[in-house]
Amino acid sequence: MSDVIIVGGGPVGLWLACELKLAGVDVTVLERRAKRIDQSRALSMHGRSLEIFGLRGLGDRFLAHAVKLPTGHFAVLDKRLDFSVIDSSYACSLFITQKKTEELIEERALELGVDLRRGVYVDQVEEIDEGVRVTFSSGAAAETLAARYVVGADGARSIVRTAAGIEFPGTPGTFSGMMGDIVLGKPLPAPVISTVNDRGCLMIAPLGDGKHHRIVLFYKDMMHKAKTEPLSVEELALATADVLGEDLEPGKDALWLSRFDNETRLAAQYRKGRILLAGDAGHIHLPAGGQGMNVGIHDATNLGWKLAMVVKGEAPEALLDTYDDERRPIGEYLHDNTLAQSLLIMGFSPEALALRATLNDLLHVPEANLHLAQQISGFGFSYPKMLLDEQEEEQWRVPDRRLVLTDGSETSIYAHLAGGKWVHVALEGQTEVTLPEWLDRDCVQFVTARQVEGGLLGATALLVRPDGHAARMRKSAVE
Repeated sequence: MSDVIIVGGGPVGLWLACELKLAGVDVTVLERRAKRIDQSRALSMHGRSLEIFGLRGLGDRFLAHAVKLPTGHFAVLDKRLDFSVIDSSYACSLFITQKKTEELIEERALELGVDLRRGVYVDQVEEIDEGVRVTFSSGAAAETLAARYVVGADGARSIVRTAAGIEFPGTPGTFSGMMGDIVLGKPLPAPVISTVNDRGCLMIAPLGDGKHHRIVLFYKDMMHKAKTEPLSVEELALATADVLGEDLEPGKDALWLSRFDNETRLAAQYRKGRILLAGDAGHIHLPAGGQGMNVGIHDATNLGWKLAMVVKGEAPEALLDTYDDERRPIGEYLHDNTLAQSLLIMGFSPEALALRATLNDLLHVPEANLHLAQQISGFGFSYPKMLLDEQEEEQWRVPDRRLVLTDGSETSIYAHLAGGKWVHVALEGQTEVTLPEWLDRDCVQFVTARQVEGGLLGATALLVRPDGHAARMRKSAVE
């Protein structure tokens, strides 16, 4: 029996496997695709996702294959969201193809020794005594594999979610957009194009390979088409020229052409017994602001260390309930903000364009811009309660800080988080934070610093969870 089976080997499932294996958990990933995706798919990696990889010492791997941007967008409004003002070493957004992201995460998973099985079709998932049994086929005959827990990271049509009987309420798609990765025959007037008028909404950005551009388009006259209807280069080119007012002469061959819609759904719960959900298995939406894959990676990071501690007997099973408590409200926010963006994006009437202009003006207010920048990037979310404790105390993400240790050597908070353990940082001579009753000292790495560049969020001692959120802090000699 495995400790954990993950159904789905995309970026979310693979990253969860990495987190579990890093903690010493036996994990098996079952993925139906025989090889990694060829399409670019998700192109945006937001700063919090990059910061999460930075927690594990992997940030540079992704930066080496990406175009770095200091800004993002909300509903393609003209005023960009400024990520650069956020307190993080990774205050930016990246253009990096999902193909490359998945490749880098799989590389990490194989380094750690994750059991990744491709070409596997899962047919059935059922709870049994003290575990879950998964029936699958990778050839002619059916096979079974049992584990203590199963996580569905198997996308919008999740077999795991369906087998668990978890409802997936929401709204069906009401309009469709077009997407294509293609070579342009003419240079763009700016590195990134975004425009909205009474004919449609258009975004064009470099794919990052020095050759292709990503075109995302909502064209007023074609938004009724089903997302399953094939998209041609000619159709995409015609619509792009009409909205932009210029023919960019795209080539006849495209790396990828696709339609998508604004179907929006949120799982009624992220955990049911020994079955859990992460990523698109728990939430789907219009790909507005490039949030989908990123939120899924954040789900996996939250779940990974909790599931590992429960499996290893280091925490009570009730810790798994905090996964739903902490992550589903963020799924609700994702549900609402993408619905709001869909209304703004698909509205081409004079009234809708006037609303866009009004909201665009609001984004010139620094506080409003920062608020949306923090939410879209994932930096702005905190968790409202201490783990397994009714005390109300927000658990904010901890920015990296350079530490000068008592022996004069230099390190950083994130350097100590690379192993996936809890970290307790205290200023020299200061009293430790009281650990939660259920948390053993052996699960915590204790660090004493002579100096902390930038401070410890106003604290003299700080207990940091493996996912980089502050669990408890001491602000004075008396708690």
